[in-house]
Amino acid sequence: MPNENQEPDFHEPINVSEPAIGNDDLRKQLAQAEQQRDEYLLMVRQKQAEFENYQKRAARERDQERQYQYKPFALELLPVYDNLERTVMAAKQAGEEGTLVVGVQATMMQFLEALRRFGITRIAALDQPFDTNLHQALMQQPSAEKAPGTVLNVIQQGFMMHEQVLRPAHVIVAIAAG
Repeated sequence: MPNENQEPDFHEPINVSEPAIGNDDLRKQLAQAEQQRDEYLLMVRQKQAEFENYQKRAARERDQERQYQYKPFALELLPVYDNLERTVMAAKQAGEEGTLVVGVQATMMQFLEALRRFGITRIAALDQPFDTNLHQALMQQPSAEKAPGTVLNVIQQGFMMHEQVLRPAHVIVAIAAG
């Protein structure tokens, strides 16, 4: 052992005695530490997967919100289209076929094109099989010309926004003529 004033000799062998803990105890501690490490790794991987799923879900929800952000506005505009359509129908029933009717029809086409640019399209209904997902039956009417379950008449046009029904078509459905 060096004196206080004397520098230690690092080349001198150090007396290492046997550890106070036995090899079996060390193996047990090592196995416990490895098990704990594995548990922590599993927990980290699970949390990482949960976070990635959260990010994907949040991105999908953001995309869907953007896709349907104009839905309330579109629902406010549809009655305007309905009124234009009723105007044309009333004019035709009165025998009008002049430039005013043609102008209103052109406005309707422009209106539909503007809606289409925002993913809003009309639902095909007339002469189609009745579909509860797309149509709302207001009446049933016997028909010898159309098969039962076929849409005979459209009372109010339905619209889709992307893959969702914005408003179902209000229709009259054929039943077997009796």
